[in-house]
Amino acid sequence: MPPADARTDIRPAPTTESHADFRTGGDSEDTLELRLPDEFVALFADDGRAADTVAPSDDDLLDRIGEWGPSLTAAGSFQLVPVQVRRDIPLIGRWMNDPTVATFWELAGTECVTEAHLRSQLDGDGSSVPCLGVLEGTPMSYWEIYRADLDPLARYYPARPHDTGVHLLLGGVADRGRGLGSILLRAVADLVLDNRPSCARVLAEPDLRNTPSVSAFLSAGFRFSAEVDLPAKRAALMVRDRVLRDAL
Repeated sequence: MPPADARTDIRPAPTTESHADFRTGGDSEDTLELRLPDEFVALFADDGRAADTVAPSDDDLLDRIGEWGPSLTAAGSFQLVPVQVRRDIPLIGRWMNDPTVATFWELAGTECVTEAHLRSQLDGDGSSVPCLGVLEGTPMSYWEIYRADLDPLARYYPARPHDTGVHLLLGGVADRGRGLGSILLRAVADLVLDNRPSCARVLAEPDLRNTPSVSAFLSAGFRFSAEVDLPAKRAALMVRDRVLRDAL
């Protein structure tokens, strides 16, 4: 299972998400202001695919996330870019070591901890894909898009085929507390529904104590479905239904 918030509906708190036994994600807050080198940012303009990235296949469980393309949001052009371990470990590792993020994701530590978490997904069956969220050319958030119906989470709620979960953490303090999490959550949910026609709903599992995260999901068009007792937390199951997409 993944962390706890960003994945379906079970994750972290104040703009952060947690890890534990389930994947987490959330509107996570970081205590780090990051200034990325131009060379690093330039990597995201390259369409090439590195060996560390999940290669698409005919039976891709998440419908080729790397090919979804950008989404135009109120905050600018946003795109999910599948993680490349060697390139992205330093950045993701710094975010995971932020005290607020660490409270929920529980992935603080050396880069080996970050790598193990990423590798567990990249070397798996493809049911979970770690991504960087790139806004206007700058990587500023970490996402996990996963098949909730194939995840341990499915034992704790009435799963449906192709349910898709999300975990989110915002990397920089400046990106938190101003509604950006809600904008990006809505954009990512729309990307999932646009590119996964077999998926009828997008789920999230923020930690019930993480009221900023729960609020961000509500503002992004998710509805509160239930409280769920997971191994590592009590979560708010948040759902964005395809049929209610334009109503919420």
